[in-house]
Amino acid sequence: MAWNDPQWGNDKGGGGPPDLDELWRRFNQRLNGLFGGKQGGDGGNPGTGGPGRAMPSFHLPGGAGLLVVLAFLVWLASGFYIVDTGQRGVVLRFGKYVETTQPGPRWHLPYPFETAEVVNVEQVRTVEVGFHGNVKAKNLSESLMLTDDENIIDLQLSVQYTLKSPEDFLFMNRSPEEAVKQAAETAIREIVGKSKMDFVLYEGRAEVADRATKLMQNILDRYKTGVAISKVNMQNAQPPEQVQAAFDDAVKAGQDRERFRNEGQAYANDVIPKAKGVAARLTEESMGYKQRVIANAQGEADRFRQVAVEYAKAPQVTRERLYQDAMQQVMSNTTKVLVDDKQGGNLLYLPLDKLMQAAGATTAQTAAATTQPAPAAATPAEVDPRSRDAFRGREREARP
Repeated sequence: MAWNDPQWGNDKGGGGPPDLDELWRRFNQRLNGLFGGKQGGDGGNPGTGGPGRAMPSFHLPGGAGLLVVLAFLVWLASGFYIVDTGQRGVVLRFGKYVETTQPGPRWHLPYPFETAEVVNVEQVRTVEVGFHGNVKAKNLSESLMLTDDENIIDLQLSVQYTLKSPEDFLFMNRSPEEAVKQAAETAIREIVGKSKMDFVLYEGRAEVADRATKLMQNILDRYKTGVAISKVNMQNAQPPEQVQAAFDDAVKAGQDRERFRNEGQAYANDVIPKAKGVAARLTEESMGYKQRVIANAQGEADRFRQVAVEYAKAPQVTRERLYQDAMQQVMSNTTKVLVDDKQGGNLLYLPLDKLMQAAGATTAQTAAATTQPAPAAATPAEVDPRSRDAFRGREREARP
């Protein structure tokens, strides 16, 4: 068969190569079926729709059809998106909220039918009140606040927050970050306005931060911002720079006052117990002295009554005994000298008190050196009455 034979390529037996026009027609038929086209009823001729009726055919020049298919597949693939851990996907259909997707690979209808916005709900975001980026870069219109005692303080703080509802964060407020900043400024001004200056600057800083956190969360929940406050950090709180020197002097004076007060309290804690101890000791000593005097008085009274009874029985003996006791009491506290006027005027000096003191010291040393106590000295009652009577006789003879 010659190459220019018009029947070449139409061999149904498959003896020759396929006809390119036939292949192209089949491809057009498949495209028409894919895009909703209809085939003709004349035994497979796509160009006619029946006797005397022509049906339109879908004809694409060259490889344009393949490009259309590829573009369609790319368009469908553009709907795939991935939501990472800690994120949420918010799907919109013609700008209206449809659903919130969880982490993982997701698909939505491609643009312009649907769009998806991925929001990080675990990211810690920060807003600053009173400064921008650096504490030294102050914004005085935000940082200057009035306290309850009509003082002005310069306060900077930062607020850390996360998202608990991405839908509310995206759609319920036009500018949620600005809403968080305004809520933080509102809350801190309200709390500072109800507190004293010293409380905000010193002992109450942690409490002020906690109260601000709760108040900010209540405000943001009422506005449905979808924000959860994590922490409020008070970066700096001090008086204005114009009065900083005077305020430092006042603070130093207050510290000196506290120091002096503590020193006085320590001195009082040291002196008062000692004074109370001395007072208690003097009280006990006075009570002991009182009891001793009372006991001595009672003893003297009892002794006097006994002496009165004995005097009624034997007046002469009782008077003699009283005289001797009185002399013994007087002579025991004086220096004694014995003079013998019967020996021709010779003076004999006998220092009895010195001898008694030496004898007492010797007795004390002996008692300390020995383990056994020294025997008690003979009392005046144990003296031989005969020698005492002899002494009395000699004394009467010496009297004029």
